[in-house]
Amino acid sequence: MKLVKPIKALKKSKRVGRGHGSGLGTTAGRGHKGAGQRSGHKHRHWFEGGQMPLHRRVPTRGFNNFNFAKSFEIVNLSQIAKLKAKNIDAEVMSKNGLISSSLVPVKILGNGTLDKAMNITASSFSDSAIKKIEESGGKATIQ
Repeated sequence: MKLVKPIKALKKSKRVGRGHGSGLGTTAGRGHKGAGQRSGHKHRHWFEGGQMPLHRRVPTRGFNNFNFAKSFEIVNLSQIAKLKAKNIDAEVMSKNGLISSSLVPVKILGNGTLDKAMNITASSFSDSAIKKIEESGGKATIQ
């Protein structure tokens, strides 16, 4: 069986800059003067020909100062339900490996269910977590 190569693979590239009769003589398809005509010029894909670039045309809105951002350790109710203690705070959670340190703020999310009454103390709670804790007979206390 003979392998057939596509025609494009066999086509030779045009020799540029080889005189007037070649079709791409004199300027070799680079136009007259300017950076694009010089050797070593690279046309970057974000360059817009001197037009004000998009990232400078689009206005910036607001300012986010990450120095004041609050980062919480996240704990779900499904993780807390596995614990045996009745009163749960950051120390109990860190001892059981739910959070990295008892000194960081903790937020309790309502993913999962509680089958027994637990008194949970944390920095923050989601609305669904508070509802589920109180339905099970427990108490959610914000630290």
